[in-house]
Amino acid sequence: MSPDRETLTGDWGGARSDLREAGISVRADYVSETFAAVDGGLKRGTGYTQQLRAGVDVDLDRTIGWSGALFHLTLNDRRGVGVSSDIVGNRLPIQEAAGGNFTKLTEFSIEQNFDSGRLNLRVGYFAMGNDLGGMAIGCNLVNAAFCAHPLAFSGDTGWYNYPNARWGAALRYRLRPDVTLRTGLFQVNPRLNDQHNAFRPFAGGSTGVLVPIEVEYDPGIGKDSRVLPGHYKLGFYYDSSTVARQGRPGSVTGRYGAYILADQMVVRGSGGRGLSVFGQFAANPRASAPITRWFAAGLVKTGTFASRDADTIALGIIQARVNPRLRDLHEASQAVPDGFVSLPAGETAIELSYGIQLRRWLSIRPDVQYILDPGTFAFRRTRNALAFGSQVKVQF
Repeated sequence: MSPDRETLTGDWGGARSDLREAGISVRADYVSETFAAVDGGLKRGTGYTQQLRAGVDVDLDRTIGWSGALFHLTLNDRRGVGVSSDIVGNRLPIQEAAGGNFTKLTEFSIEQNFDSGRLNLRVGYFAMGNDLGGMAIGCNLVNAAFCAHPLAFSGDTGWYNYPNARWGAALRYRLRPDVTLRTGLFQVNPRLNDQHNAFRPFAGGSTGVLVPIEVEYDPGIGKDSRVLPGHYKLGFYYDSSTVARQGRPGSVTGRYGAYILADQMVVRGSGGRGLSVFGQFAANPRASAPITRWFAAGLVKTGTFASRDADTIALGIIQARVNPRLRDLHEASQAVPDGFVSLPAGETAIELSYGIQLRRWLSIRPDVQYILDPGTFAFRRTRNALAFGSQVKVQF
């Protein structure tokens, strides 16, 4: 087996290349995450979760002569036991691939490029988080609070991340090579997360629409640029849904939030080696948001030991602050106050991860996570939790 091949299954005797030349790209991948909670939390235990994803991307110019258009279809299947949900009892998921343990349609969309790709429009049924609010550098860690998007987005509004899809339209415009504007219009429908709606994209239950806007600045994006590369995102989103007011009687119409995401290489070595740092901040109003503040920071070193240019070591810390109105409400409702100590103000996750790139199509990531105040969002005091595990990724 050639160490340079990009996928486990290779070129299928030339058939894969022939399909790609005809405009049809077939993709599939597997992720597993096995963790043991060895101390703290609700109890000790082990959980294994996996995700299988398969899809096809069709260049409509090559297949039917539709210039600048692409068609995307993706199916997703998840199985297993979530360490956070079933064992530790915390809010920041220790396994990124945990949750939604069934097969579902996750994308059915058409993408159209204009002006040589400077303007891009995607319409259909897809996860809005594919285009907005993400940081690729975070996937050098396993916890979903890093490898996805700040959970304040989806925890506080109708923002839905992969593999949860919604009907929508996403617009991306490159103002200049290093500045990109993103916006769109997306359906808010919590019922589409239900298993019985896994292949029913037209199921009822819409509560409103969500409108995000994001500006991204990418210094050092040029091929021969001497500027160290980075990504800086400033965003705002508004959800028109009417929901229960947090910690107070009545309802509120309109949920919203703002965020700043950034990563920057600070040291660049040879052979793709380097050291990058990242940070996140998100804010949401007390009237409508269970999570009112979100903070994250970390670093990723690419290239570790001699001849290990593609391996990574990553360290991250993240904190989600619970709405103080909700915390005060639960404290006031207790018949016997919890001594002289109030409930935790937020949950914090600290993670250390080492990514081993064994082949271009295979990586293994040993990982350790320490969760402080894991009972925050259940409004209970729970001992800090320690979990060890590993993630395996395979490209088919």
